[in-house]
Amino acid sequence: MRSRPRTPFRLVPAALVAVTALALTACSSGPAKPSASPTTSNAVSASACAKPGSASNAVQVNGKAGSAPTVKFPLPTSTSATQRTVLKAGSGDTVKAGASVQIAYSLYDGKNGKLLDSSGYGAKKPVILTADTTQYLPGLVQALVCGRAGERFASVIPASAAFGSAGSEQLGVGGGDSLVLVADILELTPTKATGALKALPASFPKVTTAANGTPSVKIPATSAPKSLEIADRRVGTGETVRSGDTVTVQYQGVLWRTGSIFDQSWGKTGPTSFATTAVVKGFGKALVGQKIGSQVVAIVPADQGYGSKGSSDGSIKGTDVMVFVIDVLATTHAA
Repeated sequence: MRSRPRTPFRLVPAALVAVTALALTACSSGPAKPSASPTTSNAVSASACAKPGSASNAVQVNGKAGSAPTVKFPLPTSTSATQRTVLKAGSGDTVKAGASVQIAYSLYDGKNGKLLDSSGYGAKKPVILTADTTQYLPGLVQALVCGRAGERFASVIPASAAFGSAGSEQLGVGGGDSLVLVADILELTPTKATGALKALPASFPKVTTAANGTPSVKIPATSAPKSLEIADRRVGTGETVRSGDTVTVQYQGVLWRTGSIFDQSWGKTGPTSFATTAVVKGFGKALVGQKIGSQVVAIVPADQGYGSKGSSDGSIKGTDVMVFVIDVLATTHAA
């Protein structure tokens, strides 16, 4: 793991991940501190909702929503701005900038019609992502924002809002190729834990939350524990997180030494998704066995975090103990 890990979203389908997205990585020495990430999200605003156009209107889709579709469109298909055509209207919640969304999708190269990626249909778990252009392709986010749960739509995304002039060698997308996306918006993921409140152990920091779920942590005037300690502040009733799952969370990290926040999703990226095995040990261990809807507080010593070297910029020392408050919002089982 790098000494300055990045925010936790990388085990989503490669086709949907922004080339410039930050990622939380894991190795022998670290917890969860992103490298210079912005203090506010660059998510597309609701005013940037993509509109229908001749390209998206020309995408023909057969099959029931929720099942893999049969898709046809003229070759080549391209656009200079993201277009979006509703194929089946939804009646659920509206997707707003920064929302965590569960979808099923099929993605094609607009130039040659090649199927690039398809996931989330039928018995497969939905793909969970955040409507945030700092994490995902801008055109994908623009296609999602303003959609509603239960909706199926077709979108044509220009290269400028996707893989640009370089294309994607991994996916086989040529430089300058537009993308064609057909997606079902299945549901929106909650943005905060909603499980029943439970008292933390007396030795733990005091945790309070604002109405929107943002936590505040008060470190006690005592020495930090020397071993990993984990406790629930809220107890959910949803699915149980397994080792290797891709989990969607909100989180905040605080240094026991200073009481200062060194990283958080609140007010920045919003809900983020990552594998329990792709983060530092203490963070991952705090997730496994938790139920969706829970809020867990983890006190993470250096040997479960950055290790004796600390972070490369010196902000987290090799002796530092970290406190994480984690809202467990959704999980996709590895198998």
